Amino acid sequence: VEATTGADDSDVKQSLSTFTRVYEVVEQNYASPVDPDKAIYGPSNSNLGAIPGALRTLDPHSNFFDPRAFSQLREDQEGKYFGVGMSIQARPGKMGKLVTVVVAPIPGSPAFRAGLRPGDIIAKVDGKPTEGLNTSQVADMLKGPKGTTVHVSIVREGYDQPLQFDITRDEISQRSVDDAFMIRPGIAYVHISKFNENTNDELSDALKTFNEKSLKGLILDLRGNPGGLLQEAVEVSDHFLEKSQLIVYHFGRHSPEKRYYANKGDNGNEYPIVVLINRMTASAAEIVTGALQDHDRALVMGEPSFGKGLVQTVYPLSEHTGLALTTARYYTPSGRLIQRNYSNVSLYDYYYHPETAANNHNGEVRLTDGGREVYGGGGITPDIKVPETKLTPTQETLLQHAAFFNFGKHYLGIHKTIPEDFQVDDAVMSEFRQFLDKEKIKLSDQDLQSNLDFVKTRIHVQLVASIFGENEADRISIDNDPLVQKALQNLPQAKELLANAKHYMASKNEK
Repeated sequence: VEATTGADDSDVKQSLSTFTRVYEVVEQNYASPVDPDKAIYGPSNSNLGAIPGALRTLDPHSNFFDPRAFSQLREDQEGKYFGVGMSIQARPGKMGKLVTVVVAPIPGSPAFRAGLRPGDIIAKVDGKPTEGLNTSQVADMLKGPKGTTVHVSIVREGYDQPLQFDITRDEISQRSVDDAFMIRPGIAYVHISKFNENTNDELSDALKTFNEKSLKGLILDLRGNPGGLLQEAVEVSDHFLEKSQLIVYHFGRHSPEKRYYANKGDNGNEYPIVVLINRMTASAAEIVTGALQDHDRALVMGEPSFGKGLVQTVYPLSEHTGLALTTARYYTPSGRLIQRNYSNVSLYDYYYHPETAANNHNGEVRLTDGGREVYGGGGITPDIKVPETKLTPTQETLLQHAAFFNFGKHYLGIHKTIPEDFQVDDAVMSEFRQFLDKEKIKLSDQDLQSNLDFVKTRIHVQLVASIFGENEADRISIDNDPLVQKALQNLPQAKELLANAKHYMASKNEK
């Protein structure tokens, strides 16, 4: 632990005095009146104020939260809020002004039950026009106390007049275990999207539903999971490890080492597990992955993970603001540092191109329980690397033009709904072809034919999501996911991994 010397105190006081003097000169002499909040804290969602700017010199994850961002942080951690339950997005309308589009109602939410659909344009909320408003402004209009009613006017393709909905607000639970179902007889699939205060309870409920004792395998999908609460990652790991096995530990300059162990354990449930990760698997999701990999409890497949191993402590400040300050670093059970190098990397590249510095393990090699080599120095390297499937030019063109989302609106504007056994047949493909021509998306019949499976699956998913909800649509996507298919094929290897580790540990103990 480093001690702060008197000389250090003197330097700090001198720096603060200089800062105060600079601010006074600016405040007194700048050409226009200075907004102190903007100068000190910066505009909302920026890093331009004095405090956010100072934090940016430390690391990419220390951060200042203004009142709106701090409220959003608590909402994300709690996993719930009061409103109607849908994701919305502001997009340029026909006249250039922003319009608010429904991206997707949350399954089971008041908005979903009322019949709102992806692509609906929210024209008015309680009689007030939304044109020109941003997403946050419209979201605030839709939120409100449980049991109150909000009147929403919707413009929907295929309907001459706006549709009117009276929606009763309710508590909206943002499920972190957002997909959990039997993908094959005896084999469960679980996707965890983040780690909030409800994650462990949601996973426990899912495992009970599966009748865990009878499971023959589990695909645990952590792709795209940005992390969240450390304690929830520990409790999720606890489900799959033996009692007293180390899950993670952390320490920092003024943060004494703390170790987390499995308290309850797996109760002898030793079904094989495959964990799926990608470059956006980060933080708490990497803790779970690293623990299961180090103990040879799971086979890890996909792309190297993000590499966020810095622990933030959130300090509430005055006026509903907060400071997330890095106070320690995470290490996996074998001693691997999860955090990747962030020096000499722009903030943009750090977040959006993690491969630029990913897996620079600098020769740091550790051993799993079974004696396998694993690498430290940043992120989790999968046992079986499977690059994400690259899109073809045709697929990129269709996605760039939001062709499937817009075709979903167009198709349902004409047909109004689809049956439960809906399939994308030649008639649907013919309508899609005509839609592309109408939208001037230039693709040949050969282009479509060469990407037929992709196109049919995306149309199917979009229409099922619009009528039956995202959960039903996800099952179609997951069933057609190449990495999930590979994971199913590799469950025997995951089983062998655990058996080898137990044999290896037993032989070591005998010596």
